[in-house]
Amino acid sequence: MPASLGYQMPPEWHPHQSTWLVWPKNPSTWPDQVPQAQETYLQLLEILTPNERVDLLVDDAETEASIRERLGRARVPADRVVFHHIKTSDSWIRDYGPNFLVRRTPRKIEPAFNHWKFNAWGNKYADLIDDGGIPEQLEPILGMPRFKPALVLEGGSIDVNGEGVCLSTQQCLLNPNRNPSHSKSEICQTLKDYLGIRQIVWLPQGIAGDDTDGHVDNLARFVNPRTVVCALEEDPADENYEALEDNYQRLRKARDELEAPFRIIPLPMPIPIEGDQGRLPASYANFYIANGQILLPTFGNTRDGQARDVLQELFPERQVVGIDSRALIWGRGALHCLTLQQPAAV
Repeated sequence: MPASLGYQMPPEWHPHQSTWLVWPKNPSTWPDQVPQAQETYLQLLEILTPNERVDLLVDDAETEASIRERLGRARVPADRVVFHHIKTSDSWIRDYGPNFLVRRTPRKIEPAFNHWKFNAWGNKYADLIDDGGIPEQLEPILGMPRFKPALVLEGGSIDVNGEGVCLSTQQCLLNPNRNPSHSKSEICQTLKDYLGIRQIVWLPQGIAGDDTDGHVDNLARFVNPRTVVCALEEDPADENYEALEDNYQRLRKARDELEAPFRIIPLPMPIPIEGDQGRLPASYANFYIANGQILLPTFGNTRDGQARDVLQELFPERQVVGIDSRALIWGRGALHCLTLQQPAAV
């Protein structure tokens, strides 16, 4: 078990060696929005590369050549982007990619990763299940130990503070469409054994339109070991109002293993965005903590600035950069869902 060997999942603000991305191309995910999603990715590369390397999965050499040409026009240094020719079905590497771990020794920090089972969010998308094999394909590239927990788990369903506490939701992690043969206590113990945590703070459910069954990265996020930002809806008539208020009150009552409370900071929700099949799961909580910036999904509405102000006050040492995510959200995810941090060995 990784925890017994001294490994733990570090928080997202731990310095990154790189950010992993998968080039977007699936028209089923982004109907009529693939070109716009690719433009957003170019913007991501431009913002990330001054402060960290980007490892980018592409299907083939032809795709790499096309992207390199576009990077030149965007003035992104080519040596800051490492291409890997690995075929994928979709771009949600947060959920199916390596779940990186570190352990501290007297001489250095040693990396490893978990390879959780992936069943495409409760067997909803049979054509995407093959992405669950990506961590195994990356093992020779990464050159670090790979652990294989016996649970289905997506990276967006957990958030850790680096000091033994994990946030998750009952709607997702305890859903029968994930691990029907495992009890809650068994799931909790597996998380402790493989993430190096000691406590789980459970929230009940996620936001409307979220096909992941309530990933916590749309709801509540640690921004330091003692502080959590929590998405709140100000309109009592909104369908998210009661669930998010319940989450907020539960977090206010939550205590760590020393019975100390957390500091809970409200984060506004965007004005609702409707898709062809109902509400899209837009949330400012789906931000990404990069080495030099906070990448904030924005949606072209008046609450974008409010969310930026909240996060900028919490991250004075990082610049909060808004990235228009109106194309991305058509895929029912945003910046955190599409990124994956690899911690640096420092």
